[in-house]
Amino acid sequence: MSEAPQEQEQPLISHLVELRQRLMYSVLAVLVIFLCLFYFANDLYTWLSAPLTALLPEGTSMIATDVTSPFFAPFKLTLVAAICLSMPYILHQIWAFIAPGLYLNEKRLAIPLLLSSIVLFYTGIAFAYFVVFPLLFGFFTSVGPENVAIMTDISSYLNFVLKLFFAFGIVFEIPIATMLLIRSGAVSAASLASKRAYVVVVCFIVGMLLTPPDIISQSLLALPMWLLFELGLLLSKIAFRKPVGKETEQESES
Repeated sequence: MSEAPQEQEQPLISHLVELRQRLMYSVLAVLVIFLCLFYFANDLYTWLSAPLTALLPEGTSMIATDVTSPFFAPFKLTLVAAICLSMPYILHQIWAFIAPGLYLNEKRLAIPLLLSSIVLFYTGIAFAYFVVFPLLFGFFTSVGPENVAIMTDISSYLNFVLKLFFAFGIVFEIPIATMLLIRSGAVSAASLASKRAYVVVVCFIVGMLLTPPDIISQSLLALPMWLLFELGLLLSKIAFRKPVGKETEQESES
């Protein structure tokens, strides 16, 4: 009788050992990429600040109000970049850990969702950098008083940009979240479509909370949220559409 608890305890220990190993692999991947990028830390920050510095008035530049900011701002940016670049490998480690416990149909659904979520997150960051930042910084640098010189602190700028990167990266996951809700049976596509007006209002509320208090940045976040929600509905109708034969069978049974 004493052998049963030992047999149950052994798989738990082996799972914990595997989890620790995969976490170590993930941390090691982040560290390796960080060390490779750290030499280019200042160049990375120059690239990140280009949407703002290109719009600054002549004779002005970014400043560092803290004596440690010239080192820690590029350091923080390089660490965040290393985490973002290693995210596919980290998600692969997570997938390798949970995959043995999934059914075959769950694996077939999870793999494309996992890959598309990575692509959508990166797409959200690219959208923020190439579309939102030029419009946003162009607005902010043009509305200030003429006698006020615009000299942004590098740490404040980095925190602001990373916040928007994270917000847009998460927002671009809306199609995946919509498809998962419909696939799980929590809601139906028709039910979500009927609440479209409420979704639009929620999109603008979220845009107001996650962006600076101006209508431009709020709209630049809210409108993509709504369009991505519509994309999730469309993909759900295509991917989870029941064959005609099964629909007729269900109607005849009822």
